[in-house]
Amino acid sequence: MKKIFIYFSLTNNGDKVADFFKEKDYDIRKVISKCKYPKSKFLLMMIGGYKSTFNKKDKLLDFDTDITNYDKIVIGSPIWNDRLSAPINKVISLLDFKDKDLSFVLYSASGNAGKAKEKIRNLYGIDAIVLKEPKKNIEELTKIKDM
Repeated sequence: MKKIFIYFSLTNNGDKVADFFKEKDYDIRKVISKCKYPKSKFLLMMIGGYKSTFNKKDKLLDFDTDITNYDKIVIGSPIWNDRLSAPINKVISLLDFKDKDLSFVLYSASGNAGKAKEKIRNLYGIDAIVLKEPKKNIEELTKIKDM
């Protein structure tokens, strides 16, 4: 079975998850937004939260939409204002997950990602796994050990 982890990360939480999946023989595809997000946490929360609240989709830099050779796909997203990030909103609008084993791993600094989980449940009929800051809380990765 060929597996891939497709993710977005600004704060290295997603990168920590990607390292974990790489050790489990997943291919890794990091999503790069054309939007230049600010370094300030406050401004990032304002801009990212606004975009996510209104289901905005970022333009992506050189994103490969070909997933035909993969059986298992895991999408990783930070949580912005309880929702999926704007870059991942774009990813899920571009990809066809029909006949794929699909999972979502969300990483959050706070909250339980309720609106993001609800969106995923409504779109795909599956539950997402939420990790609380895996770069600081490495034990959170045990939640995805069986993937």
